[in-house]
Amino acid sequence: MIVVRARLLITTLWVGSLWTVGYVVAPTLFATLADRVLAGTIAGSLFRVEAWLSVACGLMLTLLFCFRTADDNAPLRKTLLRLTLALLVCTLIGYFGLQPFMASIREATGAGGVMSATAKTQFGILHGVASGIYLIQSLLGIGLILRLRTLR
Repeated sequence: MIVVRARLLITTLWVGSLWTVGYVVAPTLFATLADRVLAGTIAGSLFRVEAWLSVACGLMLTLLFCFRTADDNAPLRKTLLRLTLALLVCTLIGYFGLQPFMASIREATGAGGVMSATAKTQFGILHGVASGIYLIQSLLGIGLILRLRTLR
């Protein structure tokens, strides 16, 4: 029972933090702060913390799925493990894969934050892809929570 509850707690922390940072805090920063560069810098820091939290939660959940519980069945556990790994892969691609490219574009713009048309287009494309991956990750999180709820 402790393993099942730990899985649910870690998943809730993980997915809740994804939703909070991505869909509440970051948009609020851009809506509230007049300086978009500052808003982006703060949001970037929050997404960095979120990425590391995602890695930690993903690894802990993967380990917890190695423990079979009384009400587990193998196909459901495999599905839960696949969802967890898909969420983790989204983090690895979105933050650790795309974010360095976005950071290099931002860094090349200098302190003024003014981008050339080419850099703005590249940044926009990367940001759009990263946002799409984040949305997929958020939806996978819903699936993981709903599937985990069946193990009570």
